[in-house]
Order: sequence, then structure tokens, then C-alpha cells
Amino acid sequence: MSIRHKIPLVARTLLGLAFLVFGLNFFLQFLPQPAMQPEAGAFLGQLVAGKILTVIKLVEIGAGFLLITNRFVPLALTLLAPVEVGILMFHSVFEPAGLPLPVIFVALTIYLAWSYRSVFAPLLQVQVEPTTSETVARQRVTA
Repeated sequence: MSIRHKIPLVARTLLGLAFLVFGLNFFLQFLPQPAMQPEAGAFLGQLVAGKILTVIKLVEIGAGFLLITNRFVPLALTLLAPVEVGILMFHSVFEPAGLPLPVIFVALTIYLAWSYRSVFAPLLQVQVEPTTSETVARQRVTA
């Protein structure tokens, strides 16, 4: 396996481990929590009270697991993208000192999305027709 093929593996594994660990930490609390500004604590408190953070952390755990196991990687990246935007915004507004780590996560995600660009390319078509059973049958015949 050439180095060119190992870089996506390393990026995928690092990103997957990070989201798996941080997602699990929400439920198991094995990492120390740094002190945060009262506004940041109040914001996170509202996310916890509304169970929104629980859903986000379950998505992180699931997507992290998918990345680590190399299953449904484009789906995992798609699920993590809005989560990463939220993390970036949170750190930009409330905890700028913690911004480097989310920036690294976003960089890894962008790199992986580029590595899987052939899968994402159809999403960037301006106009498409909905798939029908006829379309699927035609595709099977031509394939």
C-alpha cells in the first residue's frame, strides 16, 4: 500500500476516533471538563435540557464508528458536516482558545470528502430527474 493510499486511512481513523471518543465522553465522562465561560455553559445546558446534545453525540458515536470500520464513509462524513459547523461556531463564539482542534477536524473532513469526491460529485449536479423503476431497470441493462 502506497503512502497515497495510507493518508486517507490515517485521516479517516483519526477523525473517527476523535468523534467516537468525544461522543462517548458525553455519556461516560472519562475526560476532564475544562472550565468554560458562563454563557457557554448556559448554551450547552439548554442543548442538554432539550436532549439535542444527546442526539448530536449519538450521531458522533455512530459516524465515528462508521469511519473507523470503513463502512458508509460518505454517509458518515455527511452526518458529521453540520455537527462540525456547530462545533466551529460554538468555539468561535464562546471558546476561541479551543478552536484549533475543530479546525483540524474540519480539515480532515474536507480532505476525506475530496478523497471520496467521486461519490459526492452527483450531489453537485444542478438539475436531476427523480429515479423511477424504469430508470433503475435501464441502468441495470446498460451496466
